[in-house]
Amino acid sequence: MNIEALKVFKESGEKITCLTAYDASFASVFDTCGIDIILVGDSLGNVIQGDKNTLDVSMSDMIYHMQAVAKGTQNALRIADMPYQSYIYAEQTLANAKRLITAGAQMVKLEGGCEHEDSFRILQDNSISVCGHLGLQPQSVVEIDGYRVQGRGKQGANKIIKNALALASWGVKVIVLECVPAELAKQVSKSVSIPIIGIGAGLDCDGQVLVSYDMLGVHVRHVPKFVKNFLTDNGDVKSAVNAFIKAVKDESFPSKKYSY
Repeated sequence: MNIEALKVFKESGEKITCLTAYDASFASVFDTCGIDIILVGDSLGNVIQGDKNTLDVSMSDMIYHMQAVAKGTQNALRIADMPYQSYIYAEQTLANAKRLITAGAQMVKLEGGCEHEDSFRILQDNSISVCGHLGLQPQSVVEIDGYRVQGRGKQGANKIIKNALALASWGVKVIVLECVPAELAKQVSKSVSIPIIGIGAGLDCDGQVLVSYDMLGVHVRHVPKFVKNFLTDNGDVKSAVNAFIKAVKDESFPSKKYSY
């Protein structure tokens, strides 16, 4: 799997599969199963460190987990989150992104839109592949007063579409769209030529991502509506991952039950 293949997936209509991983063992299982993308997410703040949000995850944390995941991955595309306050200004963004690339990432992920234009542009200018993240942005949960569905009103929906168009114009390769109404996600996906990977964004995105611990029913926090436990009806982790991949590829997940 490589970045160019993501375009082919969107053009052909084949759904993209993505799971988070934070260590070599899980990364190896996911990779062997044929997952398309492994995301080393700052969600490790929740599921590994036990915090209520992702705000205390550091660059050192991300580098450590990225290095571990890289050792367990041969085929899947590896994306690493840029943690909170690691991309405040352009030069800082570039320096931190280079550290994650050196640690084994093939792409870095930033939350937000037009407010980070300089950061997106400097990465493009330096040939570092970028994944955007719109809709619910976990690093902004304090500002928005918790984990809430985004884009339900006309103004919020238009802002998400505007940001998606801007990111695509700045060379962003893929966008994660989190916790938005399914109809809005469909509009966003049709509006841009780059893949849109949904999490709580309905069936019409170009792919789906879940936090692996959620997908396996290992919960230390409130379980969002969009989470399905794939381990319940499957005997082991590998079978659960295969079931997730199949369900995304054949478009049986997410159903309306898991959408907004």
